[in-house]
Amino acid sequence: MIPDLEQTFRWFGPADPVTLPAIRQTGASGIVSALHHIPCGEVWSAAEISARHDMIKNAGFRWAVVESVNIHESIKLGRPERDQYIENYLETLKNVANAGIHVVCYNFMPVLDWTRTHLDYRLANNASALRYEASAIATFDLYILEREKAFDEFTDEQQSAAKQYLDSLSAQETKLLTRTILAGLPGTDEVFTIAQFKEYLKKYSETDADALKNNLFYFLRAIIPTAQELDIKMCIHPDDPPFPILGLPRVASTENDLTDIVNSCPSSSNGITLCTGSLGARADNDIPGIIARLGQHIHFLHLRNVKRESNGSFYEAEHLAGSTDMYQVMKAIINEQLQREKAGRDDIAIPMRPDHGHKILDDYNYNTYPGYSAIGRLKGLAELRGLEMGIKRTLI
Repeated sequence: MIPDLEQTFRWFGPADPVTLPAIRQTGASGIVSALHHIPCGEVWSAAEISARHDMIKNAGFRWAVVESVNIHESIKLGRPERDQYIENYLETLKNVANAGIHVVCYNFMPVLDWTRTHLDYRLANNASALRYEASAIATFDLYILEREKAFDEFTDEQQSAAKQYLDSLSAQETKLLTRTILAGLPGTDEVFTIAQFKEYLKKYSETDADALKNNLFYFLRAIIPTAQELDIKMCIHPDDPPFPILGLPRVASTENDLTDIVNSCPSSSNGITLCTGSLGARADNDIPGIIARLGQHIHFLHLRNVKRESNGSFYEAEHLAGSTDMYQVMKAIINEQLQREKAGRDDIAIPMRPDHGHKILDDYNYNTYPGYSAIGRLKGLAELRGLEMGIKRTLI
């Protein structure tokens, strides 16, 4: 029997309302964490990494994945100072490797990490989910942000729907929408102001998708040789959502994008975080096919589901529901494990975590990071664990 996927849980550190003792009760054995308190671009010191590592180890876990060592905007923009930030990144990787951690997740999304319009979308059973509503994004872009080029990018019908949506909002709801969209990095309470975000848009005005992708390739060619020496597997997270928004380009949204990325610097250290939720927001992403064709490059799994709607909107569904066939996804993952076993690879137990759980039951009593409730993710992990076991008992 091939090993099970390594079951992990994301933990945002000592301030996370979902504590390590609580996570022990989920059955997870690995922790996914990062030093969110260190500003993006600064070196993670050996002492800071060791302190976090000890917390995790003393609670009975393995620090399985660093998510994320965030990439400074100067690298994404290709600014002259990017080389210094790349040097800082390399120092961080060396310190991470010295602590015995060998999987590092990152993304290359400009400015915003992931974007939703609603953080408390109620489902039929009154569970709370995250939602991306296309009309709400258009409303923000056209009439709140007032981005000049936005009117050239939305159809008359979309503009009309956005205006109707705007007229339906109270002042408080408008403020909440703005805050939700302009939230900063996970694990922080940072929220950009409209003025700050417009300054970032100015910086990206000369950086289209091709330029951004070339800046990503520059970054990879600079760090992957060292990552390989350190036995660190870098794994890029797909864009979320996987299409351009608010005038910002995307470079990791499709299978072609992911293929370009792994081919830009061929190495076992240049890999992918397979996020079924991010990729699943596009109907043209064949996720089981992506696993079949690019599986050898997958070093980390984010398993969640979204329910797509006809107008480009989507919401976070139950892990085994939604628009993505999670059975076929898990079956493809297990087939990849079998291929790794035949090849004699030592990374068969790919780290996997349930992502973006609903708020259910007692979750409402805790102010957790959006998508990172305790019981909602436990439910997802239990479903995924059972699905994996059932398929393996059938196939093997």
